[in-house]
Amino acid sequence: MPHANTLPLAAPNLTAVLFGLSGCLVDFGARTRHGSLAPEHAEATPGALDSLSSLQRQQIPCAWLDELPLTHSLAAALPSWIKSSQHLATNAPWPAPNACWQALMALNVGQLDGCVLVSGEPRLLQSGLNAGLWTIGLASCGSLCGLAPNEWLALSPKEREHLRGQATVQLFSLGVHSVIDHLGELDTCLADISLRRLKGEKP
Repeated sequence: MPHANTLPLAAPNLTAVLFGLSGCLVDFGARTRHGSLAPEHAEATPGALDSLSSLQRQQIPCAWLDELPLTHSLAAALPSWIKSSQHLATNAPWPAPNACWQALMALNVGQLDGCVLVSGEPRLLQSGLNAGLWTIGLASCGSLCGLAPNEWLALSPKEREHLRGQATVQLFSLGVHSVIDHLGELDTCLADISLRRLKGEKP
């Protein structure tokens, strides 16, 4: 029987967090895929900057990935410390795992254990699954809903819930480990993954 003063085991720290760029950190609805780069596409999505600040305080390395052109213009609203990892579509395109592995190598990460990918793009999430990462899908701000912020807000709550529900089902059908609405819910989700790892669960 454990001693009364035995402290519970602390959840293990995450090793690294990778993010999609379009439809995740910026470009709510992943609208850049449908046309030219507009200024509003470079706006950070809800919770993105707070999530990055939280990860920086915890000294968890982060990088973003994308396969679109003009990604550095798209990333203008993001802090300069987050590493970029633009992956050329001609070089083992998503859903091949190479892009995720290359991003982790750029961060000098020595192990896959504890590495997480967050994205609203199904092909990138499949890449993360193929790479052996924990994966978190974003339901409302990715390409599955595909609506600009003003279009999303113009919907009724019932319409938003319907689209969010459809996207959530599609993301879980891929095999992702968690689905959240947007990055404002990321801290809680990452804490849950840390607890799942503590219990011995593997991605």
